[in-house]
Amino acid sequence: MPSLHEGHRRRLKERFLKDGLDGFEDHNVLELLLFYAIPQRDTNELAHQLLKRFGSLSGVFNANYQELCQENGVGANVATLLKMVPELARRYLDDQVSAQTVLTTMEQIGDFLRPKFVGRQEEMVYLLCLSNKGGVVGGGFLSKGVVNATVLSAREVVELALRNNASAVVLAHNHPHGLALPSSADIAVTKELQNALEMVKIEFMDHLIFSDDAFISLRHSTPIWHL
Repeated sequence: MPSLHEGHRRRLKERFLKDGLDGFEDHNVLELLLFYAIPQRDTNELAHQLLKRFGSLSGVFNANYQELCQENGVGANVATLLKMVPELARRYLDDQVSAQTVLTTMEQIGDFLRPKFVGRQEEMVYLLCLSNKGGVVGGGFLSKGVVNATVLSAREVVELALRNNASAVVLAHNHPHGLALPSSADIAVTKELQNALEMVKIEFMDHLIFSDDAFISLRHSTPIWHL
């Protein structure tokens, strides 16, 4: 005869399989996930503990590995599983939109790039390389850290664009936990890249800045763009 604890696990799993996570409280979501790292013990108390410590479900997933391991009841398996969640979400979303290889509007470009920054806890810079018809011909991350001339060189951007035979490029970076507003460093780098890409006849379409829930276009929000 299954124990009360085993029966609770079964019911929670069946509820998820029937209705998904709709209607689940955050502690139920975390509790269900923890089943797969803690096979024998009740995970409800630990779920509440983690949410109290880190403030929210996303706060738990965004906590660093060392912080998680310091929590009572969290070992390497639990911390690793929790850190996989934003990485899996980003990979899933990126895979979903990567099938759309022709991008003709800035909204499509934003949708294509957004998954690359999901769950990122530090600033990342990405260059998207496009053909003259908007086809994705390549791209990649260029740097980590604040966007300025010390971490992002015009030469690096131009070399990646030329290596992918790009006719046009879009630069994108994120402001984790901040607003999608350009800093003075963002504007300075944009001006530098405009000049460098103009010299090699590659169109610099835009520089997008992503926050947790939005993005802005420097082309349409600042007066610096060469028209």
